[in-house]
Amino acid sequence: MSGYRKTLGKRSAQLIARLYDMGKVIFTIQDVAAITGLDYFSAGRLISELKKRHIISTLKKGKHIIIPQELGSAETYLGNWFVVAREIVNSKEYYIGYYSAMRYWGMTTQPTVKVFVLTPKRQSPPKTLSDRVSFVYVKKKHMWGIREVWVTGTEKVNMSDIEKTIIDTLMHPEYSGGITEIAKGIWLVKDRIDLDKVLNYVKRLNKNVVAKRLGYILEMLELADAGTIKTLRRYIKNRYDLFDPTLERRSIGKNRWRLIDNVGRDRIHKIISM
Repeated sequence: MSGYRKTLGKRSAQLIARLYDMGKVIFTIQDVAAITGLDYFSAGRLISELKKRHIISTLKKGKHIIIPQELGSAETYLGNWFVVAREIVNSKEYYIGYYSAMRYWGMTTQPTVKVFVLTPKRQSPPKTLSDRVSFVYVKKKHMWGIREVWVTGTEKVNMSDIEKTIIDTLMHPEYSGGITEIAKGIWLVKDRIDLDKVLNYVKRLNKNVVAKRLGYILEMLELADAGTIKTLRRYIKNRYDLFDPTLERRSIGKNRWRLIDNVGRDRIHKIISM
């Protein structure tokens, strides 16, 4: 905090120090008023001054974040994106999933470009954050398989567990990098997957296409025993589904899962070997 003391007035420096002590890197005008004893108008004026001096940045109306001193005048600093997503979602019921959860669990080595937040409350992120945070509506009955996880030394967020992440991504490959990325992700965490839990999740979701995509991948990568494959094959009906809905509709390989394989086994095996 010594750097802040050199550039800030006594009241501002004490405010920043106190916010850090309280673990409130993200804070509101009410926090400022409570810490400084200022009235609402004066607290707002102090926040404006701190923004002008690039000491803090605004996440959305009413929520601000301290810019780490080492970033200098980084006006658009928004901190940990998982924490930012938690702070701007207008619902206590939410979880981070799809490609973002894959990144957290080590199912991809690609950087997180956008944070996907699933919530039963329809909403949109602030326009200034729309390219980095995406809210996806999900029915309340599908709000399960969620864990509270540490994403910084002091902050936790709700995240789909590994097994729910697999189920969600197979339901919506378009939010997850496509089937090849999902297959690679499953391969990367193969030793950490609880297959019994996965089967329970498949049963709970009760979506045939998810069971078929999962079964085909597990069989292809030789990651499941005969019993697991047999259980998943019960979901095969007369309908044919696309293996990867993010790709054009064409058949590359044959399979017994009533999936139109528009990816091909060779491509998936090549991906996981990279």
